[in-house]
Parts: sequence; structure tokens; C-alpha cells
Amino acid sequence: MSSPGVDGDPKPPCLPRNGLVKLPGQPNGLGAASITKGTPAARNRPCQPLPPPTLPPPSLAAPLPRAALAGGLCPPAGIPLGGPASAPAPGPPVERPPLATDEKILNGLFWYFSACEKCVLAQVCKTWRRVLYQPKFWAGLTPVLHAKELYNMLPGGEKEFVNLQGFAARGFEGFCLVGVSDLDICEFIDNYALSKKGVKAMSLKRSTITSLSVSDCINVADDAIAAISQLLPNLAELSLQAYHVTDTALAYFTARQGHSTHTLRLLSCWEITNHGVVNVVHSLPNLTALSLSGCSKVTDDGVELVAENLRKLRSLDLSWCPRITDMALEYVACDLHRLEELVLDRCVCASRTRASAIYLPCRPSAASTCDGAVRCRTSG
Repeated sequence: MSSPGVDGDPKPPCLPRNGLVKLPGQPNGLGAASITKGTPAARNRPCQPLPPPTLPPPSLAAPLPRAALAGGLCPPAGIPLGGPASAPAPGPPVERPPLATDEKILNGLFWYFSACEKCVLAQVCKTWRRVLYQPKFWAGLTPVLHAKELYNMLPGGEKEFVNLQGFAARGFEGFCLVGVSDLDICEFIDNYALSKKGVKAMSLKRSTITSLSVSDCINVADDAIAAISQLLPNLAELSLQAYHVTDTALAYFTARQGHSTHTLRLLSCWEITNHGVVNVVHSLPNLTALSLSGCSKVTDDGVELVAENLRKLRSLDLSWCPRITDMALEYVACDLHRLEELVLDRCVCASRTRASAIYLPCRPSAASTCDGAVRCRTSG
């Protein structure tokens, strides 16, 4: 039964409850259904389940996002599955280099290896070689090169000097050359890029060098002369222009060099005195050529020692020795009977007239002069 309404009208059979309307049964057999109030188009339409979405074949569809593959919501209609057409596709993620070629890691790792191990590791790949060939990994090391390792044999039997770019890249400042000759050293200096400004030390072992010239080296001192005397036992000729060499350095020559060395040139060695001359005449008694040019502290007493002990001298250079006087010329004339050449250039205390008067009677050959300097020569 229906109850009366407020105005006396009978109450409608279906009252709204919670916004839903109870619909009477339909003769089509579909039964009752509930629809949302306020949707006129669907008020008299029964609710039916939506059919599943139809997707294009996999070959024609864009790759589905992970949310869609996992059962998530599909993108709205009109928007492609790959995202809006205006939004650019995200680029690939930035990849870091593998640990084996990460230079930051390698720079810290290679400190834990020895020098021999670094030489092997540098052959692994170009990256490792580039990292290892930094001077910081080779500081304080001295390469040892044998004479046979300095040349490559060509098919025609000729020799070609090896490429030293690898040593220059590592910034080596010192070398040890074993069994090399004078020519090998010249080739090394010409082919090593840092030889003229980067090499600070050179060690020679079992060397056959017989002639050495050291000129205009402000850092050469007594220690360098000691090294030369020890490493070059077969030295026959030494030319030295060093401003800080003292008398002590001239006592380092060994007995073997006393037999082999025949020429000694001390050029502008300002610290050499008569005591240094004493060391020379006792260490090198077989000299045939001696130059004291520029040794401004040598006096007549030093020349007397030379004349009394070096009787085999054939050439004596006393130029730029301001303390040499006519007395020194008398010592030369009396004792050096084999002398063939005497140079007195810029010896201000030795007069040309006195030199001719003392020297020429003992040496019948001619004497030549140049710019006020006396240069006496004999033919034997």
C-alpha cells in the first residue's frame, strides 16, 4: 500500500534512496538495474559491462609502457601509446665508461704497481698506455739502455736508431748507457727530444768512450769529475769548461787513466790553483797536451811543477793566465824539450821580448805573434 503525501497525493511507488531510483522490472527479462541519478540519456538504459579494448596488432602498435603491460590504466583516447606527439622521446641514459678504462680510477690504481709491472701494463691497451705514460708515474727512475738496444737492424743490413718518443713522453731526466761509444752518445743526443733541456744526469757503464768534452756547464762540480774518472777508465782526452771545479776534483783520476789520458784541457776553471796543478802532474804523468787557459789563479810555481814533471808535453796553453811572468817562461825553456806549441795569449805579465829571448834560443824554429800575444811553435 501506498501512504498519502503531504498534500494528500498518494506517494509514488519508488522513492529515491541515496540518489538511486528503483526501476520496475522490464518485460524483456533483463531484470532490474540501478543507474546514477541525473543522467537522462542512461535513465531508461540498463547497465551492461564494457567490452574489452581492442588493440592493434603488435607489429603496428607502439611499445607499451610498463604500467600498461602490468595491468595499469590505458592512456586516454586520442593520445598515442608512446605519449603525446609534442613531447620528445627520452634519450638513452648516460653511460659511464667501464671500470677497466675509467681514467680516474686508473690514475689511483697504477700507483700500487712497480716500475717493471707498469712497463707490462702499458702494453694492455691505448687507454692504459696513455694513463701510464704520465711523468708522475716515472719520477725518480733511471732507464738503463745497452748499446745493442739503441739500434734496429734494417733488411739491407743497415742500422737505424730506435725511436725514443716513449721515453720523452714519460719525462725521464737521467739515463744509464751501457757499453756505448762516442758515436752512440752523439746519436742519442740527436734523437732524444729532451736531451738539450730535460736531461740532468747521464751515467756510462762499460763504455768505450775515449774523448769527452764538457763546456759551459755552470752546475758541473767536483762530483761530476769523480763520476767521469770512475765511469770512463779508457778516457784519452778530456776537455772541461766548468766554473766551480776545485783542486780536489783533479785528484780523482785513477792510475789507469794516468796511462791512457794524454790530453787535458781545463778552460776557464777559475777555482783551480797551484794545488790543482800538483794533483794533475801526479795523477796524469803521461800528458802530451795541457791547457790551463783561463785558470787565473795559477802562478809561476804551477808552471814550474808542470815543466819538471810532465816532460812529454808537446803543447802547453797558458793563455789568459794574468799571473804568469817571464820566470815561468824560463822553466818552460829549460825542462820541456819536446814542446812544440806554447800559447801565451793575454798573459800581460809575460813580455813578448822576453819570451822570444828565452824560448827561441832553445827552439830554433820560427815564432809567430798575433795581437800582442806570443805564440811560439817548433817543428820538433
